[in-house]
Amino acid sequence: MKINNSLKLYFLLIASAQALLISSCTQLDVFEKNTVIPKYEWQQSFIASGNFVIRDTISAYSTYLVLRHTDAYQYNNIWLNIALQPPGDSLRNQKINLVLGDDVYGWEGTGMNDIWELRKLLSGAPRRFKQPGKYNFNISQIMRDNPLINIMSVGLRIEKKKD
Repeated sequence: MKINNSLKLYFLLIASAQALLISSCTQLDVFEKNTVIPKYEWQQSFIASGNFVIRDTISAYSTYLVLRHTDAYQYNNIWLNIALQPPGDSLRNQKINLVLGDDVYGWEGTGMNDIWELRKLLSGAPRRFKQPGKYNFNISQIMRDNPLINIMSVGLRIEKKKD
């Protein structure tokens, strides 16, 4: 019995949809919160903040900074102050110089039209959080420009390392 190509395509699409449904039902061990920068003008006084809960202190996690900017952003880098507050502890600040691209190879990350998104690993290797509970974070820009224009959003992404 011959099966025409459209029927084969139909069965392939059904099988693909089922695989997608099954995989989407599994829990992802990922936290991500991005904050939109008003009018794409990041004032030094504007702090992107959020919190996440860690329950598993045995597993290791990778921490990423997620930044979205336009193609019109005028620098190859951005200086940020990232603060993390573990449960019941004080805020710990870290100043980082995040490279966004260079003049030879262009922007790092993924781009669509004139919008670029960069996900940059903050800690070299996955690390464990020492205590369970709610962690607070703040991200602010510490560039000389105030406001810093053409930054669309900034955030934090925490991924549990898969064994």
